[in-house]
Amino acid sequence: AMSDCVASLTTAFHGMMASGAWKPQRESNMLDGGAHFYGTYECADGRFIAIGAIEPQFYALLRKLAGLDDPEFDNQRDPKAWPSLRAKLAAVIKTKPEAEWTALMASTDAVVAPVLSLAEAPSHPTTSRAVPSSRSTASPPPAPPHASSVPLRQSAPTTQPARRQWHRRGDEQGSGSFLKKRTKKLGSVFSLYA
Repeated sequence: AMSDCVASLTTAFHGMMASGAWKPQRESNMLDGGAHFYGTYECADGRFIAIGAIEPQFYALLRKLAGLDDPEFDNQRDPKAWPSLRAKLAAVIKTKPEAEWTALMASTDAVVAPVLSLAEAPSHPTTSRAVPSSRSTASPPPAPPHASSVPLRQSAPTTQPARRQWHRRGDEQGSGSFLKKRTKKLGSVFSLYA
């Protein structure tokens, strides 16, 4: 089942490959690190930002906010120019810390975001709605989000209370007989606990 899901997620890439729009070489395509306007870049403080300015209007805004006035950046869709443009953009991004880039691009359509760790994501303003934090864990809500959607569980699931209860019942009835009866009814799911 997991393989089926992964295969389904790659449908667009297989379509591009079949039409000749996807090259087999790594970093030679728009979405695999080839394009300078779609990737991650290291900032002055060693942290990273992600850029996804694919559409012309987003790319134009990225250029304006980042000060990319070199005429070579006019060649957004020219794969031959991408390696040079990636190097130039990397040099510009390296001049400021991640927080400064994030603040500069916040609330714009430049499609730039900080690269966050799993520990940082729940409390960061750009992702806190998507990954609400509970007392002990972060748990993404159902997708797509709706105003009335509320996650059913705010903490990581655990089987400990149920296992303790099953073992207590089994011990009271003599050597795990409760679990053995349940195992017969429910199949092998509980056989690990019998």
